[in-house]
Amino acid sequence: MNQLIEHIKRFIEIDDAESAIILSYFEEKSYPKKTQLLEEGQICTTQYFILKGCLRLYIINDKGNEQTLQFGIENWWITDYMSLQTQHPTHFYIQTVENSQVMAIRKDALDDLLGKVPKMERYFRLILQKSYAASQMRIKFLYTQSAEERYHHFNSVQPEFVQRIPQYMLASYLDFSAEFMSKIRAGKV
Repeated sequence: MNQLIEHIKRFIEIDDAESAIILSYFEEKSYPKKTQLLEEGQICTTQYFILKGCLRLYIINDKGNEQTLQFGIENWWITDYMSLQTQHPTHFYIQTVENSQVMAIRKDALDDLLGKVPKMERYFRLILQKSYAASQMRIKFLYTQSAEERYHHFNSVQPEFVQRIPQYMLASYLDFSAEFMSKIRAGKV
């Protein structure tokens, strides 16, 4: 069974006919490491379900530094929801961190799919709620934990990320420098 369909079935019930309809709206794509899927100023037209690999959503701050806001690995979704919804230019970048395979769905196809299989509205609502809750917790940790506490918490909750993601990207996600990350890992903090 398709990985996307398996994921959907964790949240809602769908039959084989609905599964076929759903899959007909998606395109499977492969991208090499460091491929830009979205750049600031573009209009986001696509949502990505990650089959294999790792993607990140980031900004470039006023000092010219990349600030990672979100990572996505297998069975996670990633997009700029604001630009996708409003069709206004994005403020974000989406890039592959590893060689990646995704199931991509364009906004117009998604809108059509939701009309054909209305229960997918529930699926996407549940996914968005889960994503929003994770974002709230991330903000809480940024405000309430020291840099070292954030690293150790992240390492205990998401150890696979620490092994897969370049140190400078993880440091930017945790809101400190790569140099500080080296000190934490070396036990010098």
